[in-house]
Amino acid sequence: MKTVHTVEEVRAAEEALMARLPDGALMQRAVAGLVTVCARLLRESGGVYGARVVVLAGAGNNGGDALWAGARLARRGAHADAVLLDPAKAHAEGLTAFRSAGGRVVSVDDGVGLRSALAQADLVLDGILGIGGRGGLRGDAARLAALLREGRTAGAVVAVDLPSGVDPDTGETPGDAVAADHTVTFGTLKAALVVDPGAAAAGTLHFADIGLGPFLPEAEMTVLDDADVAALLPDPGRESDKYSRGVVGVLAGSAQFPGAAVLATGGALHGGAGMVRYAGPDAVATEVRERWPEAIAGPSPDAVGRVQAWTIGSGLGDGREDDVRAALGAGLPVLVDADGLRWLPERFTGPALLTPHAGELSRLLDVDRSAVEARRLHHAREAARRWNAVVLLKGSTTVLAAPDGRVRVNPTGTSALAAAGTGDVLAGLAGSLLAGGLSPLDAGSVAAFAHGLAGQRAAAGSGYPSAGDVLAALPAVLRSLRGPVGGG
Repeated sequence: MKTVHTVEEVRAAEEALMARLPDGALMQRAVAGLVTVCARLLRESGGVYGARVVVLAGAGNNGGDALWAGARLARRGAHADAVLLDPAKAHAEGLTAFRSAGGRVVSVDDGVGLRSALAQADLVLDGILGIGGRGGLRGDAARLAALLREGRTAGAVVAVDLPSGVDPDTGETPGDAVAADHTVTFGTLKAALVVDPGAAAAGTLHFADIGLGPFLPEAEMTVLDDADVAALLPDPGRESDKYSRGVVGVLAGSAQFPGAAVLATGGALHGGAGMVRYAGPDAVATEVRERWPEAIAGPSPDAVGRVQAWTIGSGLGDGREDDVRAALGAGLPVLVDADGLRWLPERFTGPALLTPHAGELSRLLDVDRSAVEARRLHHAREAARRWNAVVLLKGSTTVLAAPDGRVRVNPTGTSALAAAGTGDVLAGLAGSLLAGGLSPLDAGSVAAFAHGLAGQRAAAGSGYPSAGDVLAALPAVLRSLRGPVGGG
């Protein structure tokens, strides 16, 4: 599991660690990690010796890290230029080391020299702002970010700790920001590196361990890995039966969107439930049974029999409000997706998982969709508190927010899931995991993780997979995560 910490937590951990280290030792640890990545990137494009490196250095320690890294690369034969955003506030020791290593300072006001240095750069180090930065870049810093965005450098842009101009605790980009190809982050992840739009600006992440771990508190925000997901997946024992594995009810699909019912039911069947009971119109139920003969079908929630969790809403259309209210009123764990989100109670009193995309969440919160996209973490948390439910905000980075403040960010997202019906598969899969006994946060996290892997697997076979391709890839993905089943 990867942990994500706030600026306040990182600062406190750094102070505690620095109290045990000689002066400057913590910065040199960070610089060593940064240089290791930079040297590897330069070797891939011809080597460190003779490479051209440009350091964009702001005031403070972030600029100091970049200047020290430039100095080390210069000692290894690189031609290094530094652009100082505020020469009077440049990190003194870092600048001295940079100049001593043969580095050259280029004035930020020297338009010709600056553009020439960037145009020839094999690597640009973004050390403009660190984790103390808030708001967008302004003035000369914004101008430098614009030059990088315009492709004025042929080399890779490497951000020091996080891209400048991105809010470290939220991932928001309230103004101009650097778009990096790579980011070398120190000690722990920051929200800006895993939540869009900040994550998109970070490029490929590289982690440098500087020893903060023992001094960091338990993280509210985490990113699961394969082992975490495997540990959470329900593991049927030798004595398991279809009821103990979980019975999930699926209230989805309509005459207009019958495929939503087929896909959601398929996701539920592949998710490990012992039984799936489908509730919907006869014509849709017929399609569900033709594709999934093992599913039980009936016209309404009351008619399908006992279930242990409900998946509600995918492709539901109009005229089903009574059915939705009946399922929501059953007091069972529930997943609400798509059309079902129109009939939410004022506040959930039992386990609930909501799975909106940005447009649906914007309607729930009565804000513009662009506002949700710009502040994904903020709006997911707001909705989780408002409805007392876990909110799985789908999108380029899927964010899961719980009412108690915990957040998980899914690392397996892929553009392969940008196809109609993939959300129906996710809804069925997560509902099945709810029926299997997982909490809404765990069910949503596991489902999003496996769903992303299925999308990646489907894309490997077809560059533009359909929802059906993603569904077909699920069994192999879950099998690889779970390992042997039924060991008791």
